[in-house]
Amino acid sequence: MLDRTVSELSKPRRRLPDQRWQIYPQKPEFAQNLAALTNLSPIISQLLINRGMETPEQVQAFLEPESLVLPSPLEDFPDLAISLELLENAIASQTKIAICGDYDADGMTSTALLLRSLRTLGAQVDYAIPSRMHEGYGINKRIVEEFHSEGVGLVLTVDNGISAFEPVARARELGLAVIITDHHDIPQKLPPANAILNPKLIAESSPYRGVAGVGVAYILAVSLAQKLGQTKGLIQPMLALFTLGTIADLAPLTGVNRRWVKRGLQHLPKSNLAGIQALIQVGGVQARGEERAGEAGEAGEQGSRGAEEKISSPKSKIQNPKSLKPEDIGFRLGPRINAIGRIGNPQTVIELLTTDDMGVALERAMQCEQINASRQEMCQQIEQEAIAYVETEFVGSLQQDRVLIVVQPNWHHGVIGIVASRLVERYGVPVFIGTYEDEEHIRGSARSIPEFHVFEALEYCHDLLGKFGGHKAAGGFSLPAENLEMVRSRLIEFANQCLEPQHLKPLLKIDAEVNLNHLNQQLYQQLNALHPCGMDNPDPVFWTPNVQVVEQKIVGKGHIKLTIAQTIDNQEYKIKAIAWRWGDYFRLPSRVDVAYKLRENYFNGNTTIELELIGVRLPIQIQQFFVLPPTTSSTTFEYNQRQYTCGFYKNGIEAELRIKNSEGKVLAMQPGHIIGLIGTNRQNAKEVDISQPQYDNIIQAAFQALSVKS
Repeated sequence: MLDRTVSELSKPRRRLPDQRWQIYPQKPEFAQNLAALTNLSPIISQLLINRGMETPEQVQAFLEPESLVLPSPLEDFPDLAISLELLENAIASQTKIAICGDYDADGMTSTALLLRSLRTLGAQVDYAIPSRMHEGYGINKRIVEEFHSEGVGLVLTVDNGISAFEPVARARELGLAVIITDHHDIPQKLPPANAILNPKLIAESSPYRGVAGVGVAYILAVSLAQKLGQTKGLIQPMLALFTLGTIADLAPLTGVNRRWVKRGLQHLPKSNLAGIQALIQVGGVQARGEERAGEAGEAGEQGSRGAEEKISSPKSKIQNPKSLKPEDIGFRLGPRINAIGRIGNPQTVIELLTTDDMGVALERAMQCEQINASRQEMCQQIEQEAIAYVETEFVGSLQQDRVLIVVQPNWHHGVIGIVASRLVERYGVPVFIGTYEDEEHIRGSARSIPEFHVFEALEYCHDLLGKFGGHKAAGGFSLPAENLEMVRSRLIEFANQCLEPQHLKPLLKIDAEVNLNHLNQQLYQQLNALHPCGMDNPDPVFWTPNVQVVEQKIVGKGHIKLTIAQTIDNQEYKIKAIAWRWGDYFRLPSRVDVAYKLRENYFNGNTTIELELIGVRLPIQIQQFFVLPPTTSSTTFEYNQRQYTCGFYKNGIEAELRIKNSEGKVLAMQPGHIIGLIGTNRQNAKEVDISQPQYDNIIQAAFQALSVKS
């Protein structure tokens, strides 16, 4: 028989994504009952059950968020009343107010929101944002002292400040009043501010609990406008900025976020803000190709999982002028804002979002566009360098370490958080990535997996770090370079306390199994009931077993475009799909289970449904054959009126399926490979693409014969 393994002759390729598939338990009777009570389809009912809804009342509150009765923010935020009083007095006395913002999308939209609203309400107000490169996140003593020297009387932080004990203490020392508005995790010791507005300090049951920094700013600004009786013309511009910042920061789309974002998405296309219109024009309305959500795991610093490489095609315009979807912001608008905060000057975005001059807005939007293109190139280069470093130094110890700490010189701090997200996707472990600011100091970003809490991990190392902050999914930190190995050991210790080996594969949560013949416009329209989708209300994910990959090719910078097929009752159903940044897995095996989201594709006036692949694995029956193959298991079968023998055989460390015809010619293939060998022996064997129908059909017949035998 054949001696050399198929993998020796196949082109080098990574196997398949190493994922944990978690398929929600299906409750067909419960879903049918809920469907009858709510007038929904059973599939939508199952999706709502998966999201924790069990009663018609819960379903109604979710599907019609405007029906939610909201408590007054004054009831839920203990320090809101004093914050309003401080601002009202400052406006009345024309005391200078200074906003200290942050350089991510949440921080910049919050800054713009409060600048616009306070100016409209008659305040004397300016702002400052710390330098990402030279100062890092949050208000600092330099900014405080600069505010004091400029005669500022009231300091307002947005999207930062909850951990800034010393800068706030210095501000109070200098006689400045301080209002902190933030949403990050609460430290052990709160700063001595006059007022603190943070949803993490209020009841967990509050509908305001999940707001991002821009949500806190929105609540403060609306409450102030209402108190002053000056809401006219203010609410809609603030709602547009709230929507942009909330989605770009990946805040949970539940509670008031869901209500206000749904309203905001309908308003955005007709927003009277010049900056919003310029962003839509530059980032989405012009003919552009599909864009990949490349940084979406970022929260906190974490802004948009944003626009990646473009594939030339006129299909991804924002088509519906009545309402946008979160992906229009997450894929197109948010990344262009975030890119500025990462490698540009945040002033560009503040001017974009506060100007009423369309010419200035378009100019700033084009600057965002150009800087985002530079950011994409930078990310790609650093990602390649990081992977090469990890493969050389750490890949063998990841199962033992359960966390990845990657530090290299000369990386741009502004984009390493994005690279951290991609490394989490690739290796399935929490990632702490840093770069040297100088010989003595390292600054970095962290991204996580569901079972690992970044902020708690950083607190576990607090005595070895400089500044740090963040929340469960993401964080930022600095440390003396001499402490790097001690920090590495401490993080490995922490990871081993909270992570089990089974956690070290990316988790893919799947809603339901659907056959390809049910994927149509009607189902897609029904899914609109769940929108807006985002954090804590994810896009529905479906799976289809044992499909055939009939076409596949690389497009753009490493995306796989493919067509898959499924035969049901002797009828073949085909559908197109895209797998973003999966070039490493090309070519995919001919038979796979696929997990995906549904997407609309607009082309030449036609609308079709396509799949966005997010998971792929060998079909269960094929996996089972290859796990512990009996070395002598073989059987005979007939195909196209010819006799064949087939069986599984050990070949090195792997199993191999071999199919032999009556003339002694053998077809050999291994799991997860698309290239097989055919010949009478290894010496004269040739490589063949086993996804081709003539080979795939006989392989499926062999599996069927072996399945019957077992």
